[in-house]
Amino acid sequence: MKRTLPFLLSLVRQGSLVKQIIVALVLGIAVGVLWPSGAASLEVLGSFFVSALKAVAPVLVFVLVAASIANQDTGSGGKIKSVLFLYILGTFSAALVAVIASFMFPTSIALVEVKDAVTAPGGIAEVIRNLIFNLVDNPVKALANANYIGILAWAVSLGIALRHSSDETKKIVSDLCNGVEYIVRLVIRLAPIGVFGLVAGVIASTGLEGMLSYVKLLVVLIGCMIFIALVVNPLLVWFYTRKNPFPLVWMCLRESGVTAFFTRSSAANIPVNMNLCRKLNLDENVYAISIPVGATINMAGAAVTITVLTLAAATTLNVHVDIGTALLLSLVATVCACGASGVPGGSLLLIPLACGLFGIEQNVAMQVVAVGFVIGVLQDSAETALNSSTDVLFTAAACEYNQRKEASAH
Repeated sequence: MKRTLPFLLSLVRQGSLVKQIIVALVLGIAVGVLWPSGAASLEVLGSFFVSALKAVAPVLVFVLVAASIANQDTGSGGKIKSVLFLYILGTFSAALVAVIASFMFPTSIALVEVKDAVTAPGGIAEVIRNLIFNLVDNPVKALANANYIGILAWAVSLGIALRHSSDETKKIVSDLCNGVEYIVRLVIRLAPIGVFGLVAGVIASTGLEGMLSYVKLLVVLIGCMIFIALVVNPLLVWFYTRKNPFPLVWMCLRESGVTAFFTRSSAANIPVNMNLCRKLNLDENVYAISIPVGATINMAGAAVTITVLTLAAATTLNVHVDIGTALLLSLVATVCACGASGVPGGSLLLIPLACGLFGIEQNVAMQVVAVGFVIGVLQDSAETALNSSTDVLFTAAACEYNQRKEASAH
């Protein structure tokens, strides 16, 4: 017995998170079906995980965005302007695709305590009014009340102000960001326990129908990402290169996307992408900058995740979403997605910010985040594969565009 506990703790700390979540998912379903009365009491484990996420998410958003802007290389923009434009356009296009798919295939998800969980806005005018007032909220109050719009505004402002600070100051900000990310990773390690409690609780209260809503949500998410990879991205590449984009698209998906799917990390896939760029004979001065930058800001998959899950929460709570608000959500999702890198589940932890547009309170928004972790085994892998493969795809398209532009100038 004395040896068993340290062994289990070591397994949780060092074992594969994906495998642990899969095991937790299976065990949660089994307990929920075979022992409903006991499964209902296990929901406290899911509530504990959700509370931990609620505690760390506001600080993470503030520090992550501020550090990202403060440490941005001011001299790299001119060299890769066309790549950056493609990154931003691709991410915004992904958010638009997710909005359209969510309207075409509205999805409800199993949540608890949804009564009085939302103050529905009266339309785009009220959304913008609330947005403006949230932007100028007291920073301490914004952090305490999880006002993510205010947190984002203060983080961006602080990041811009710190861009002209000394290298020592920037290093302190970067170290602070690393410290917060370490705490987040510790919380994420609790995901298997949280998923077990959430799944067991959902099945005990709603039966297998609750899990069926998760499957539909996953189909919409993965479907959006496949559509972006095989339709939207090729169109953008063709617009830049005026060539058949599919040989390049297939190569990027095969040699970058497959690796990223299993590593589930854009940062870990940077060496793979660098090697692929060399294989394609791209300009090293461009890809040496664009690939690391792309791993940070080229987040089409994250934009899809944020948008689809936010609109699923709105559908569940019967919140009417008009076209203007949906477009604003696409813009917010694009900005959020750019700050989603570097942290496991980063895109999920930014969902409460988007939910704030519809007046959805944090308790419910964090339940949506927890649902994201339940389906995250496939969702996060597909998201990373789309993000990482697109880094090389857009870099190659921009290099081709620059060469064509220089040739026409001569």
